[in-house]
Amino acid sequence: MTLDATLQRLWYERRPWWLLVLLLPFSFLFALVAAGRRSAYRSGFFAAKRVSRPVIVIGNISVGGTGKTPLVMWLAELLQSRGQRVGIVTRGYGGASTRWPREVTADVAAEEVGDEPLMMALRTGAIVVAGPDRVAAAELAISKGAAVILSDDGLQHYRLRRDAEVAVIDEQRGTGNGLLLPAGPLREPTSRLRLVDLLVKTRRGDGASAPMSSPSTGITATMRLRDAVSIVDGERRSLAAFAGQPVHAVAAIGHPEPFFAALRRQGMQIIAHPLPDHAKLSLADVTFSDAAPVLMTEKDAVKCRAFARPGHWFVRMDLELSDAAAAALTRVVEQAEQRFLAAV
Repeated sequence: MTLDATLQRLWYERRPWWLLVLLLPFSFLFALVAAGRRSAYRSGFFAAKRVSRPVIVIGNISVGGTGKTPLVMWLAELLQSRGQRVGIVTRGYGGASTRWPREVTADVAAEEVGDEPLMMALRTGAIVVAGPDRVAAAELAISKGAAVILSDDGLQHYRLRRDAEVAVIDEQRGTGNGLLLPAGPLREPTSRLRLVDLLVKTRRGDGASAPMSSPSTGITATMRLRDAVSIVDGERRSLAAFAGQPVHAVAAIGHPEPFFAALRRQGMQIIAHPLPDHAKLSLADVTFSDAAPVLMTEKDAVKCRAFARPGHWFVRMDLELSDAAAAALTRVVEQAEQRFLAAV
């Protein structure tokens, strides 16, 4: 069993118990450091920087996939449909660029800026800027014309002063065993969720199992798999077209099993190929000895554009919100704009 698989069992199944006991002292130390850093920014000992446009942070308190990036893209598309130029700032995890911050455009390689930034740029058409310094990234996005900044992740990046916070959790997995790293999956205690402007719980819309215990307030967003899209030429096929046949499923994401399970529920005979989150992909990683089609996530597909072959597909996932949920999210944006105007 891999280290990642072991930690997932520990965090979400609470076993093996002896490893939990072994790691608890390190979690206490992590909690002290995190609390001290948070207090230093709130007290003004560390200075938070305000940029010249409203900032909305969409993040989480746990490691691994929760659906925050799909929510960022949904909100960016909504705001742009209303005529607002949106800037998205993101860390650029896995990118090998020698200069940061870096604007992400369609002609930039995922190896340079990271897979998620490129996916967001291709999907939304927003001004996407990657870089570990989110203040510098936000300032670059503003210089390119952004009227509002969405920070993809960065809930713990307190140096960037924010006007609103949205926290995202996976409704199925909840907050796991409720412990901080490394004994649990949390980067901050669950009490942090009471301080955000809105809590968004993401759920699978394809018959996934019942949700685990998680905070009961907030809104719900449903993630649904859509058509398969050919990486080579953009052809679209319904997932039903792959039913009843073997399919290789590749996923280098934080929590790949729901992706595999969703494809199985579409009637496919899945041959699963889980890889570490943000793993670099080569042609060998998506080429197999048989002629079965290869389906992957949209995030992984952006890393395969240069070498994809016929038979390589990605499955688009969209986020759905009820009218009431969309209105709640829109109110957060309006609150952020009002707070920004009141502060400047």
